[in-house]
Amino acid sequence: MPQPAKILVLRFSAMGDVAMTVPVLQELLANYPNITLVVVSRKAFEPFFTGNPNIEFHAFEPKTKHKGIIGIYRLFKELKSYKATALADLHKNLRSNVVSRLFWFTGISMASLDKGRAEKRALTRKENKEFLPLKSSAQRYADVFARLGFPFTLKNTLTKQPEILNQAILKISGKKGAQKWIGVSPFAQHSQKVYPLDKMDNVLTALATAGHRIFVFGGGQEEQKIAEKWAITHENITSLIGKLNLSEELSIISNLDVMLSMDSSGMHLASLKGIPVVSVWGATHPHAGFLGYGQSLANGIQVDLACRPCSVYGNKPCHRGDFACMNQLSESHIIQKVLNTIS
Repeated sequence: MPQPAKILVLRFSAMGDVAMTVPVLQELLANYPNITLVVVSRKAFEPFFTGNPNIEFHAFEPKTKHKGIIGIYRLFKELKSYKATALADLHKNLRSNVVSRLFWFTGISMASLDKGRAEKRALTRKENKEFLPLKSSAQRYADVFARLGFPFTLKNTLTKQPEILNQAILKISGKKGAQKWIGVSPFAQHSQKVYPLDKMDNVLTALATAGHRIFVFGGGQEEQKIAEKWAITHENITSLIGKLNLSEELSIISNLDVMLSMDSSGMHLASLKGIPVVSVWGATHPHAGFLGYGQSLANGIQVDLACRPCSVYGNKPCHRGDFACMNQLSESHIIQKVLNTIS
C-alpha cells in the first residue's frame, strides 16, 4: 500500500497502558520519518507526546463531550477532520471498536491490537497453567503498524536524557549533587500488585539512611497520606504525590538513577525517560508481556510459586489466600537489588 501521510492512533486507557505506547511510536517515526501520527487519548496524558513534531494530540474526554454513543460519534466527526489515511487501534475495547467501525465506512486502512487473551488465560489459570513468556505489549503495538504496512524492529533499549529542572521543581527536590536519586512507585491500582506497605517502609528507610535521596511517586489522596508519613520519618524521603503535574514529574524521573516500582505505571514512566527499574512482581508476572520497555528481567524481583501469575492485571483474589508472592519477598533482597543497580 502507499505510505499513509497520517495515522490515527487510538489508546484510551490508564496511564501505564498509554505510556507503554510512547517508545513504540517513537521507534515507528524513527523508521518512517514522513508519517504523521494523531494520538487520541485522555487529556491528562498529553505530556507523554509533546516534543515530537510528527505527533499531533487529540484529547478524548469520556466524561463530557465524548460520553456515550453520541459522544463517540462526535469524536469520530472530530477525527475525520484530520483526513487520516490509516487507523491503528492500540486499545481494542468497546469505544475504540465503535470508532474503528465508523472509520471502516470511510475506506481507510485499519489494524487493531491482538491482546492475546487466550494465551493470557492459559498463563494465569489455576489448573494446567501454561507457564510460557508471551509477546511483549510493545511488540503487540508494533505488530499493529506492521499490519498497516510499516514493519520495524524494536530496539528495546533505554536512552537517558536528564532534563533541566525548573524552579518549581527545585523548590521541592533541590539540586542534584553527589546523592543518588531513587524514585519509588510503591502503589498500584490493584492490591495484589502492591508490596506490603510496612515492608516498603523498611525499604525506604534503609535506602534513605544509606544516604540516598528518595522520591515517592503515584497515587491519590489516601496514598498521599501514606507517603507523607514516610517523608516525615527521614529527611532524605520526599513525597511528590499531589505536588507536581505530570510534566514536572517526568522531568524529575529523567534525573533519577533508578526507579523502584511495582508492576504499575511508575515502571513505564521510567522507561520513557531511559531510567532503569527494579520491578517488584506479586500476583502478576513479566511473562504476561508488561515488563517496561527496555527494562531488564534481571532487575525483576519475584518469588517462584506454582500459582503465579494468578491474573494478568492483579485484579483477582490470591489463589493461596496468604499473598505469599509478596510476603515472601524480603526487604533486604529489594534493598540490595536497588543498591547494586546504582553502584
